[in-house]
Amino acid sequence: MEGLNAAEQREFASRMERKQMKEFMTMYSKMVQRCFDDCVNDFTTKSLINREETCIMRCVDKNLKSSARLNERFQEQNAAMMQSGSMGGN
Repeated sequence: MEGLNAAEQREFASRMERKQMKEFMTMYSKMVQRCFDDCVNDFTTKSLINREETCIMRCVDKNLKSSARLNERFQEQNAAMMQSGSMGGN
């Protein structure tokens, strides 16, 4: 980003923000679909039964925790690569 002027930097930041939002929405949609498919199977009532609600809460919690852990590992790996000089042209 060092070689970009202010307008180019704003455009780049805007594109990155849109890309991150799209990735988040994709991940969220997949999680919702996965938890729904795994947990909801009684369509005789209009609301979730206790078992389904508990299953969904566990499913969402597990997905969010695993996503957070993956993000931590990615950051750890990225930091290690930066320290070893594997990135950034060092």
